[in-house]
Amino acid sequence: MSRETAVVLGGSVAGLCAAGVLARHFEKVIVLERDLLPPDGEHRRGVPQSKHPHFLLNSGRRAIGEIFPGFQDALIAAGGMLLMPSMDAAYCEDAGWAPRKSGSMTMVYSSRVLIERVLRAMLRELPGVELREGVTVTGLRSAGGGTASGRVTGVEYRTAASHHDAHHDAHLAADLFVDALGRGSSTADWLAAAGWTAPPEKTLDARVTYSSRWYDLPPAGERPAAWWWKHLVIAPTQNAGSHPAEHEFLSNFFPIEGGRAIVCMGSWGIPMPRDVDTFETAADRVRATAFGRAARACTPVSPVHLTRSTGNKWRRFDLLDTPPIGLVCVGDSICAFNPFYAQGMSSAARSALILGDILGEYGVCDAAFFREFLARQRKSLAVPWMLAMARDQAYEFATGTETAPRWRRRLTARLSWPVFNAINAASREDAYVERTFAQVFNIDKSLRQLAADPRFWFGVLRYKLRQRLGRTVVPSGFDPRQDPPGTDYTR
Repeated sequence: MSRETAVVLGGSVAGLCAAGVLARHFEKVIVLERDLLPPDGEHRRGVPQSKHPHFLLNSGRRAIGEIFPGFQDALIAAGGMLLMPSMDAAYCEDAGWAPRKSGSMTMVYSSRVLIERVLRAMLRELPGVELREGVTVTGLRSAGGGTASGRVTGVEYRTAASHHDAHHDAHLAADLFVDALGRGSSTADWLAAAGWTAPPEKTLDARVTYSSRWYDLPPAGERPAAWWWKHLVIAPTQNAGSHPAEHEFLSNFFPIEGGRAIVCMGSWGIPMPRDVDTFETAADRVRATAFGRAARACTPVSPVHLTRSTGNKWRRFDLLDTPPIGLVCVGDSICAFNPFYAQGMSSAARSALILGDILGEYGVCDAAFFREFLARQRKSLAVPWMLAMARDQAYEFATGTETAPRWRRRLTARLSWPVFNAINAASREDAYVERTFAQVFNIDKSLRQLAADPRFWFGVLRYKLRQRLGRTVVPSGFDPRQDPPGTDYTR
């Protein structure tokens, strides 16, 4: 198989990362994107998630930096902010505001719109890359579907100009195709129609819904004196007694470029506000009162955006006896996560790096090439997938193939938050616990590795013992009805 042309279906983060890798190995890389791409900070139909906060985990930031050297600097130059969450974010856990102190994790805060704009600009600088806009992919062409030598040979599409002329769709042949069409990808259906077995799917939908609204922050010199923080996070209450539904929300006041913030409230299984009045009322009822006050101190610049398409779904192409030659899937088209866990962009970038590694190792993109890609991708995706399952399986109303037995759901529901709280508290006084848990959160380590780490659990248990004996050093549990304390407890 030659390396003349590669085609990427979809120009979102997953597709852009894949194209950046392919540009090193193919003479020509063509990206087919359905939307007409806005030149500046505008939303587009193909990325409804762009209206909500996006966390780029450390592993994803590093992966994108390997694909596009200088990405982080370019993102910051465009308006992104490099912050340390433990110092720059106020976090309200179950017991109240957590103490502020330095940690090992940093993060670049920006909107999804800005991330894509920076990536597109960097991709367009690469030789041999063509980004075609207004192109709707309508199908695949193949030969020998379902056989050991079955291969995808082409992609069918129509352009915006020929949108109403379905009888004259164009097609494009290439040596390698990358599906980055997202959650709604029809690739599995097209392959099944051509003779391949449909891949088994793992699914779990914990009925996560969230609402967001964009705001302009007050000018820097006019912000309240209590605003030492840039980011507010309010975790759901674990109080089993009577309380407003809004106390169950996971709420974010999330800073982005341009002196703006995204105010976002989400929940597992609770209807979320869809209009301005109910959104503002809900923000005022979040259990940390600083959240509603912060929103009302800002100027709204958008309507309320609601998202319900949040289920976890993994299409297991790696389990097929004869996976198609000539096609790989990345991003949400292969594995979509509950967005609460901020794993999507990072997982997509990691898959792109795997593709690049194997392209460098294999001279020919034959069946062995694609089996090796699927095997390494499975290992990479298993890390964030296990993390998503660990929480979403706790809910009685969750549906899908990965629902847990009743006893396990109850055990997970009873233990997951207390264990998480204990880890958070221990991390403030044990650098190893803090560093290790940050690695798990950033999918640099797996939950399995964490579970088997005796030093980590020793640190957590030692902290709990000190807590019981009244010998902890860093105070916590500050009143959520007050402003978060700005004292730096690092020393």
